[in-house]
Amino acid sequence: MKFIVSSSYLLKQLQVLGGIINSNNTLPILDNFLFNLDNNLLTVSASDLETTISSKLEVESSEKGSICVPARLLLDTLKTFSEQPLTFTVEENNTIEISSSHGKYVLAYASGEEFPSAIELQDPNTTTLLGDVLATAISKTIFAAGNDDLRPVMSGVFFQFSTESLTFVATDAHKLVKYTREDISASETTEFIMPKKPLNLLKSILAGSEEEVTIEYNESNAKFSFDNTEMICRLIDGKYPNYEAVIPKENPNKLSIDRNQFLNSVRRISIFSNKTTHQIRLKIAGAELNISAEDIDYSNKAEERLTCDYQGDDMQIGFNSRFLTEMLNNLSSDEISLEMSLPNRAGILTPVDGLDEGERITMLVMPVMLNS
Repeated sequence: MKFIVSSSYLLKQLQVLGGIINSNNTLPILDNFLFNLDNNLLTVSASDLETTISSKLEVESSEKGSICVPARLLLDTLKTFSEQPLTFTVEENNTIEISSSHGKYVLAYASGEEFPSAIELQDPNTTTLLGDVLATAISKTIFAAGNDDLRPVMSGVFFQFSTESLTFVATDAHKLVKYTREDISASETTEFIMPKKPLNLLKSILAGSEEEVTIEYNESNAKFSFDNTEMICRLIDGKYPNYEAVIPKENPNKLSIDRNQFLNSVRRISIFSNKTTHQIRLKIAGAELNISAEDIDYSNKAEERLTCDYQGDDMQIGFNSRFLTEMLNNLSSDEISLEMSLPNRAGILTPVDGLDEGERITMLVMPVMLNS
């Protein structure tokens, strides 16, 4: 088996695929890339058993074969080459030789048959959307997903597709984000929970992409196909909590404020907050928002006054500044709206501007008890 390929083209594809390989695999074969050659088409795959991602590359060859090549060794080697054609030749003694314009490099390979084969999806449903839309939906929600191994359903992003819209939800019980596209719909209603790792990989590959992404899914797996790449991953098993039930419907107190000004203020004030609770206090009266924090143990305290647009009763509410900062950071609007009902009920954060037609974002942040 022998093929010729451009060094930078190969490196670019392998760096994408390498994102799925764990640093400590239980199966040694998973430390490899699977190279599957079929004449001038080379399919490279990487897997961590839960997720398998593969890309098709065009190479110069008229042969067929399948081998596993050590991923780390190959990536480290390719990074050092300037753009040039490389010739890969499989030798008799279970080694593969890479020839460049300067020299030869020999590494051991394993048989391609040892590599776990990807799952075939049985009777999947299909939805198609733009790559950038999917990347945006992931980046707007994934930060709010939990890390609790005891509640695996909350450690992923909930995809809820209907004939009217696509909705993506993530929550860790302290914060919740719901991102909806009313301008895109699926052929039938369905829902599934995607794990974080493959989503982070999709987010980095698809950001800014104008490619169509086809999502196929059934009860247990989902497959994302775009360009020359396919990714199949196992879904998180379980029922997602009823998130609609926790979003308060009646919120008479509405605050509108410049996002950057609010974010910078929260950041500054939070430096003076208690290091375990990260608690900041919002005191709203008339057109004035007073943000304060205090760390009694160290006699640190800070407060700032901002002008805002507020309709509602005077109120005081406490939030964890880290959650608030994270949410404000993940919005790109100039102005945001914070809707509240009572100091012990969740606040709802939404962007006032900067959304596409049909795009909706609702962020929910749980309050913390204020020690008066």
